[in-house]
Amino acid sequence: MKRITLILSLLMVVTFALQAQPKASFDKTTHEFGTILWKNPATATFKITNDGDKPLVISNVTTSCGCTDANWTKTPIAPGQTGEVSSTFDAKALGRFQKSVGIYCNASDKPIYLAIRGEVTADPKNYTFTHPFQIGAIRLNKEEIEFEDANKGEKPTVEIMVANTSDKVYTPVLMHLPPYLSAVATPDKLGRNRTGKIKVTLDTEKLPKLGLTTASVYLSRFPGDKVGEENEIPVSAVLLPDFSHISQHERLNPPAIHLSANELTMGELADGEKKSHTIAVKNMGKSNLEIQDLQVFNSALGVQLKKRVLKPGASTKLKITAYGHNLKKVKGVPRVLMITNDPNNPKIIIRVKVTSKK
Repeated sequence: MKRITLILSLLMVVTFALQAQPKASFDKTTHEFGTILWKNPATATFKITNDGDKPLVISNVTTSCGCTDANWTKTPIAPGQTGEVSSTFDAKALGRFQKSVGIYCNASDKPIYLAIRGEVTADPKNYTFTHPFQIGAIRLNKEEIEFEDANKGEKPTVEIMVANTSDKVYTPVLMHLPPYLSAVATPDKLGRNRTGKIKVTLDTEKLPKLGLTTASVYLSRFPGDKVGEENEIPVSAVLLPDFSHISQHERLNPPAIHLSANELTMGELADGEKKSHTIAVKNMGKSNLEIQDLQVFNSALGVQLKKRVLKPGASTKLKITAYGHNLKKVKGVPRVLMITNDPNNPKIIIRVKVTSKK
């Protein structure tokens, strides 16, 4: 009986070991570059997630021609974790192209093929300068949507210029709009190498609070597109305080905020590195200064403020920390927002010059 039990246990272990396998899932199988400029190399990045229950190992990545180089995550990808496969096309030949990238890994006994495609042109009218930001085959003139100084009751607008560099008719759509935003594309369809715009309107009455409100919308690159980091467009709206009801005495004796610096330079940060600077905040006015809101525009920064209320002549310290591991993930300039009860300076922006070390 003991021998039978031992044999059954061994069979169960062997069966479980055979069933435990890595599983490779990609965020996309084709990358559309659209139009790229001659002799300007372009890189496509594919994210690979291990949906199995055993480490995923990429042993090799091949390309269909010498015009394309590949790089990939060399370390094992644990179950539930994500790695990357990137392919750089040298763009030395004019015209349309389609190249394949073969992934050799322990999740399949055959190579898994991905594709990159687009068109190389020497025509300077390729929208690189007028529409410098690229999402798939679509080019935009800006990478974030900002409503900088909004007052309650207003409906400000921002226009995004759009260029279609794909070989198909494109319908510009912004996905996952929050309740306080609406968007209209003109025209509603763009032919190949045609341009248009998306008009985004902010309804300040629907903003949830005073100060900074942030969100992300996503540009649809094709029908049925999904949301992700590649097609994300950050949105920020700053709702200013209303000073229309303050008394004459308050107008004549306002607080007055003064900062030792409105801009910081932190240089380059490696992944995992962080750097901090301190700014002195002083009330130069005649009444109490209140810091009503203090926020960062993205996760690359963190802030600490010792005091939120300063009497006339009093000061405090604002500590700003930049995090290297988040710099690669964010779009736009890292900055800090202060909303105050100073009627002459209700909004303070502190810009931080910091980049990710390559």
